[in-house]
Amino acid sequence: MRISQFAVTVRDYDEAIAFYTGALGFDLLEDTDLGSGKRWVRVAPRGGHAPCILLARAATPDQLATIGNQTGGRVFIFIETDDVRRDHAAQIARGVTFTRPPTEEPFGIVAVFEDLYGTKFDLIQRK
Repeated sequence: MRISQFAVTVRDYDEAIAFYTGALGFDLLEDTDLGSGKRWVRVAPRGGHAPCILLARAATPDQLATIGNQTGGRVFIFIETDDVRRDHAAQIARGVTFTRPPTEEPFGIVAVFEDLYGTKFDLIQRK
């Protein structure tokens, strides 16, 4: 078994697609209309072999309350890279908000950024 994808609740499909593909440089893998305003939208880091993210538009008050806070303020998604400083600079140039600049840790270098809703990501370069 393997994890193939996981859902992130978003406010709007198109604004989420624009952020994930534009600011983060992810690939749009699928955008299928399911009817009644619902879509199946999947994105993933360019060239990555990791699970993809299903961008799930919140449709109920309970779902709306989870946007940007699916883990109670903790980092939700961990992305590994071979060069944190390069990717940090590129994402800053594309308007991504970092809450923690690249810092050296025992396991490598890590920076923390947020998506357009406040969902936290670790960008990690392992030693």
